[in-house]
Amino acid sequence: MDSWQLQDAKNRFSAVVERARTKGPQLVTRHGREAVVVISAEEYRRLSAPRTGLVEFLRGSPLGGAEL
Repeated sequence: MDSWQLQDAKNRFSAVVERARTKGPQLVTRHGREAVVVISAEEYRRLSAPRTGLVEFLRGSPLGGAEL
């Protein structure tokens, strides 16, 4: 993961966004400490998608109604 000081990230925001889209999450530090991570919208959607539990997953599978 690339790391940017806050001032550099502000000055080169377009580059931070482009790298988040093409290379993955970009870490921004403030006063030498981790502050935020910039991620692509695609990655955000993937991470924030509702997760199904095992029971829901099995019920939704092609064998969900099968009897043993």
